[in-house]
Amino acid sequence: MNDLPPDLSCLRTVETWLILTLDRVRRQIADAEWREEELQRGIAAQPPEPDWLIERGLSGRDAVYVHAGGCWNAGKRSKGVTQEQALHALAEGIKPCPQCEPDNALAFLDID
Repeated sequence: MNDLPPDLSCLRTVETWLILTLDRVRRQIADAEWREEELQRGIAAQPPEPDWLIERGLSGRDAVYVHAGGCWNAGKRSKGVTQEQALHALAEGIKPCPQCEPDNALAFLDID
């Protein structure tokens, strides 16, 4: 059972079509590989996640919560801070996040 045409000119046409199609597929593969490499470079270039966050209120001025880094409840107005800054914020009365409990992670004891 042969599914190719018997004459030479038709076979040459099929060959040309296959070459052109293979070239298109190879270009698509190269483009997809380039996009994947760019994605991986972007992931590798991201700065590390901060260990501690301070979340600001709607005004953007007042701090409302201290979070551990990676807390799912940290809002978009959160900014990475050092451990010392997180401890200082807790000492000033900024509330610890009730979900990630950074006060426990920092071994902060509120003596009121």
